[in-house]
Amino acid sequence: MLRFGTAGLRGPLREGPDGMNVTTVSRATAGLADWLRARCLGGGAVVVGRDARHGSAEFATATAEIFTAAGFPVTLLPEPVPTPVVAFAVRELGAVAGVQITASHNPPADNGYKVYLDGGSQLIAPADSEIEKCIEAVVEPVARETVSVSGAELVDRYLARVAELPGLLGGPGERADVRIALTALHGVGGELAVRALAAAGFTDVHVVEEQFAPDPDFPTVSFPNPEEPGAADLLLALASRIDADVAIALDPDADRCALGVPGPEGWHMLRGDETGVLLADYVLRTSPADPLVATTIVSSRLLSKLAAARSARYAETLTGFKWLARAGEGLVYAYEEAIGHCVDPTKVRDKDGISAAVAAADLVALLKAEGKSLQDELDSYAVEFGLHAGDQVSLRLPDQAAASVLVAALRANPPTEIAGTPVKFTDQALVRGRLRTDALIFDADDFRIVVRPSGTEPKLKCYLEVFAPVAGPDALDNARELAAQRLSQLTTFCRSLADSKE
Repeated sequence: MLRFGTAGLRGPLREGPDGMNVTTVSRATAGLADWLRARCLGGGAVVVGRDARHGSAEFATATAEIFTAAGFPVTLLPEPVPTPVVAFAVRELGAVAGVQITASHNPPADNGYKVYLDGGSQLIAPADSEIEKCIEAVVEPVARETVSVSGAELVDRYLARVAELPGLLGGPGERADVRIALTALHGVGGELAVRALAAAGFTDVHVVEEQFAPDPDFPTVSFPNPEEPGAADLLLALASRIDADVAIALDPDADRCALGVPGPEGWHMLRGDETGVLLADYVLRTSPADPLVATTIVSSRLLSKLAAARSARYAETLTGFKWLARAGEGLVYAYEEAIGHCVDPTKVRDKDGISAAVAAADLVALLKAEGKSLQDELDSYAVEFGLHAGDQVSLRLPDQAAASVLVAALRANPPTEIAGTPVKFTDQALVRGRLRTDALIFDADDFRIVVRPSGTEPKLKCYLEVFAPVAGPDALDNARELAAQRLSQLTTFCRSLADSKE
């Protein structure tokens, strides 16, 4: 049976309990309904949404009809919507649960079932295992009752909130002068992103036409993830062609946002950690007293230094927004290095690519008015806090179990040095409290490596970061060159992990 991972149930479209199909979705919904009723939440409102993947419409209808038959009033959103719209709707309506049918940036053959509880936050333990037990106990056939679509106004309310963000988070800038290149990567966020940007004052938006309309086959990319090599090539080409100020890529369900900027060697995509610290500093410009910013154990250490310098509290959580959204009181911003950003946690307790896009555009406008760029701002952080250069090595494997096997082998025989440098080894599976997870950390004076199996894809993920002091702006190029050499050494080590276990 499919199990709840980092972001819900996900699997290939196929028959059987280990695949995404109507039976799997029906049992999951019936089990979730039973779990809610056992906690005296029966009869509470439920929101159901979907992306535009193969099977999503059928799965969303089944989910809504089963909840309706179980006595829950259901809002079945009428069109494919970005995942953050469902997170917003759950909170806006005070719903007891929300379900979004999506596999985010997974390959075309996958789909998934994402659950929101607790005021629009993702499902966490022990509720996940409790719901799985309820699913196992479901007796088929599961009752269904026809339900009409509704809730179109929730999309408008979401857009109205996103359009307010520049007023909430920063000054007006010169938004009409900001030229934006945008891609939706064949997902469901394109139209809403353009509408949200326009409502916020950004009207000079140019889209990658080949990737704008939803297409579940994702024909122009090997993997529909802005982080994957080549996925943003059409976007960067457009940005260069139109002389854009910034390039913005959404993933297919628009809960992630990546930024592209021009450089000496042409346009390139920023890493999630770079965008993360830029948006954190932007949000902290107008935050109330004693704000909290958060990221995860696999992200850059730079946010902790920025927070201290900006009189903000800092928190670190496990990977995933189900943990980040619960980082603590006073949370004003959270991000994960996998291009997930939450700039409005009071309304959307999850990553939100569209609101992040609007916030990023406003930051570009503010900097442009000061004669600066996003890269200028990143350079200033390197001088202020030291250079933090990062990279990620993702080793694609036959299945998710293979990644866990590799981590177990490395745990049993951890290296005492990497790239000729002694390292301190920390097994996060042995850490006490909420930071316990299947991850290994190797710390040295000038670098850090975190190794973990992906919770959503058949990958082993290695997160690399190199630290280097910077004497001043004139020393930046040399520091970057040395950091690139160090990252190359660490990358070689990480790629050897799969080779040595063949």
